[in-house]
Amino acid sequence: MVKRVVVGAHYGLRDWLAQRVTAVVMVLYTLFILGVLFMSPELDHSNWKALWSRDVVRYATVIFLASVFYHAWIGVRDIFMDYIKNAGLRLALYVAVILALIWYAAWSVQILWGM
Repeated sequence: MVKRVVVGAHYGLRDWLAQRVTAVVMVLYTLFILGVLFMSPELDHSNWKALWSRDVVRYATVIFLASVFYHAWIGVRDIFMDYIKNAGLRLALYVAVILALIWYAAWSVQILWGM
């Protein structure tokens, strides 16, 4: 019987597809925001505040940020799997990155709905 040892970032198709889907979401959001900005008559404070008070823009931004955070998590996790061989250090770094991403997500929502 052959004993196989799985090491590294071998999550396969699921993570590859997640990276591509989140990248597409980020590109679509960027095009959406650029389109909105080019259609705006002026970029003064009142128009800028009105733009970010629209629910469509807020929800699109939340979806964009969720995509950014998930995309970042997959990339950082794979880098840690490939280059950090000490399991304790790798786990500590995972926890630190996860806590940072959760903090950034909560902060982003607070900023978007705190206006």
